[in-house]
Amino acid sequence: MPIATRQVGRLAQSLMAMTFGLFIVGVVGFSHIDVIHNAAHDVRHSNAFPCH
Repeated sequence: MPIATRQVGRLAQSLMAMTFGLFIVGVVGFSHIDVIHNAAHDVRHSNAFPCH
């Protein structure tokens, strides 16, 4: 596999991971739905991410 193809693959994977992470923080971190909020509550606080 050419080096350029591997680099594009790594870049795509990195961008997808960052997008997924931002989605999780944005949706779960600021969700007003109690089930979603409580599911990730302890993890957010252990990572010092305020949620209320």
